[in-house]
Amino acid sequence: MKLLISSIFLLVQFSLFSQASSFKDGEILKFKINYGWFKASEATLSVTASELRGEKMYHLVGEGRTTGMLDVFFKVRNRFESYLGMNDGYSHRFIRNTSEGGHIKNKMIDFFQNESRAVVHNYKKDTVSEHQLTSYTQDMISSYYHLREIVDINDIQAGDEFVLNMFFDEENYPFKVKYEGDEILQTDFGTVKTMIFKPYVQADRVFKEKESVTIWVSKDKNKIPIKMEAKLAVGSLTAHLFEYRGLANSFQLIFNN
Repeated sequence: MKLLISSIFLLVQFSLFSQASSFKDGEILKFKINYGWFKASEATLSVTASELRGEKMYHLVGEGRTTGMLDVFFKVRNRFESYLGMNDGYSHRFIRNTSEGGHIKNKMIDFFQNESRAVVHNYKKDTVSEHQLTSYTQDMISSYYHLREIVDINDIQAGDEFVLNMFFDEENYPFKVKYEGDEILQTDFGTVKTMIFKPYVQADRVFKEKESVTIWVSKDKNKIPIKMEAKLAVGSLTAHLFEYRGLANSFQLIFNN
């Protein structure tokens, strides 16, 4: 029975992903990130058509860097890359190259989904290790794009949850996103109808909020993040979309500014 349910789940995910309607080659999203009133950093998400091991992939890149005075005292230069299969909708490679205040990580993870295993290359420590995967796993970047494909804006209801498997820092994490409802937001582009989501990770067999993160996503076929907020021990970080290019569908505004 468990195998049957898993197989049905995979077929549904595949059929939804194969539509490939929420993003495309050439999409670029740019965000400004503030800590309180201060601009702290900028981030970019981009999509490029590529290949890996002879298969067609989306090469997904997330980059972030500190700006202004924060860059003087705590320099951050982060780059995350993911190779997402165009046919199956799952991660096949994840690359992390980050420097945060001098703390450096440089890793590449190769996913072999059919074999339920991952090979981690830690270039800083010059090590290679192999790990068992839970079935059909995503990385931290591919998870977002995968969810964009499987969320149906015409059939979603407050309280709906989306659960998937994630592999990060050499560990498997069950990951869940809960839909909280809709909200109208005033943005740099106009008034936008958004969907509110909260992510959760599993700890001690219970799903818990991760740093009280809330994400507002456009309620149109693109499903792009418009705003993100993370409550910290002191203050909060807020990200706002300020530029977009190459969307797969028209950006739906209630009216233009």
